[in-house]
Amino acid sequence: MRPPVYLDHAATTPVAPEVLAAMLPYFSAQFGNPSSIHRWGQQAEHAMYAARQQLAAGLNCSPDEIFFTGGGSESDNLALRGAALAAQAAGRGRHLITTAVEHHAVLHTAQQLRDHFDFDLTLLAVDAHACVSAQQLADAIRPDTVLVSLMLANNEVGSLQPVAELAAVARAHGVLFHTDAVQAASQLELDVQALGVDLLSLGAHKFYGPKGVGALYVRRGTQMLAVQTGGSQEHGLRAGTQNVPLIAGMAAALQLVLQRRAPGKPHLGQLRGRLVAGVPQPGPERRASRPPPQRPPNHASFVFREVDGNALLMRLDLEGVAASSGSACKTGDPRPSSVLLAMGAQPDWARGSLRLSVGRATTAADVDYAVQTVERCVAALRK
Repeated sequence: MRPPVYLDHAATTPVAPEVLAAMLPYFSAQFGNPSSIHRWGQQAEHAMYAARQQLAAGLNCSPDEIFFTGGGSESDNLALRGAALAAQAAGRGRHLITTAVEHHAVLHTAQQLRDHFDFDLTLLAVDAHACVSAQQLADAIRPDTVLVSLMLANNEVGSLQPVAELAAVARAHGVLFHTDAVQAASQLELDVQALGVDLLSLGAHKFYGPKGVGALYVRRGTQMLAVQTGGSQEHGLRAGTQNVPLIAGMAAALQLVLQRRAPGKPHLGQLRGRLVAGVPQPGPERRASRPPPQRPPNHASFVFREVDGNALLMRLDLEGVAASSGSACKTGDPRPSSVLLAMGAQPDWARGSLRLSVGRATTAADVDYAVQTVERCVAALRK
């Protein structure tokens, strides 16, 4: 029996040993509440101060523009609700723009704002690569548009939106621009000045940090309405005692990413290439999905005609390969992938999506075993 192969790093990554070491003191000896005045509280507050500095350095922003949250989904929720409701309260407008290929933390939040808070919502059509153009966005912006939210790296198919170009269009029209960078953080540079965004979401468990903690970058001067009220934590934007151990771990994880991202790209790219070359064998019943060449180096996605993606995942798991059917949040849902449908795929294709994502510890032998196993499992399902 060979050891199981984990090819689901786009869903979550293992916590790096250095990250675990950074967290441990704040679970034990330095356990204070960062809002307390005494030395235990001061130790916790200092840890948060240092973490905010580290994240700000990694994103090329000021520490006071970093807000800690409970994860990537909460960061997305806070970005959309906080900015949209503040704009509505100020009478600036109530029109939102996003796409149907966003993570549900963005899409469902935008739809709730439409359905229950009297916002208008425009969903931009995407091309066969799940991307939109600057001209599309310019044509969709109205005088009452207050927020655009377009993700940097698609979590299902890996496509990269031209965020810097799109954010420039929004800025030219005086419209706030948010990007969900949760899937991108482990692989791509996230310089908020170069990207030109006003809001950017992160989730630590996507880049070898702990689950249950995230961050939201909010450009200084952006008006936000708190959607979680109570204490004055996070400058009054997000109430609740901060999770100091996880915050320290997130900062340590981002530091590791910054150190290892460039040296690790060739290895990840070679492994991804090995996957793409081995799995699809393009034909009438299978193909690799069609993201553009600009995509995270660790991400490969495929579709199989008239194959149940969830049945495929179960068979792969029984044979020792961990994967996802598009988004990890979708696993168990029998409906076709909304992302693939938006890209123009027919339902008999969109039900058979498979996402394989490699990580730092993945080997060529892991990839070769996964390729053979996918072939075997697909053939069994076809019978």
